Amino acid sequence: MVIRPARPAGPGIHAGDGTLGKPVCERTVEIKNALGLHLRPAMKFIDIANRFASDVQVSNGQSTADGKSIMEMGTLAAIYGTRLMIRAEGPDAEQAVDALRELVEVRMFDEPPPEDKTQATK
Repeated sequence: MVIRPARPAGPGIHAGDGTLGKPVCERTVEIKNALGLHLRPAMKFIDIANRFASDVQVSNGQSTADGKSIMEMGTLAAIYGTRLMIRAEGPDAEQAVDALRELVEVRMFDEPPPEDKTQATK
């Protein structure tokens, strides 16, 4: 996890643009549930993201989505094994990223992991 303090003022950064003074937290997570980030898990992700004041962005390395928008989260096409970067910016950025990481990697969206083909044949 990467936590950065508020950015110092510099070229292109102005106090009025909403970027000064906001903590940023980033963490890479891996989709571990069998069916990936389909509609039901995406709604769980959005429900948790919306509990926080911070802005949440999610990237699959090719595109970035608003972590509070079901339409944008659907564009990530995140299947089992996809690595996503969760980035939150705001007063509760670290708490938001921690809660979302727990949903994705620990709780696996409350869905089953993929079946282990080697165990199924025994």
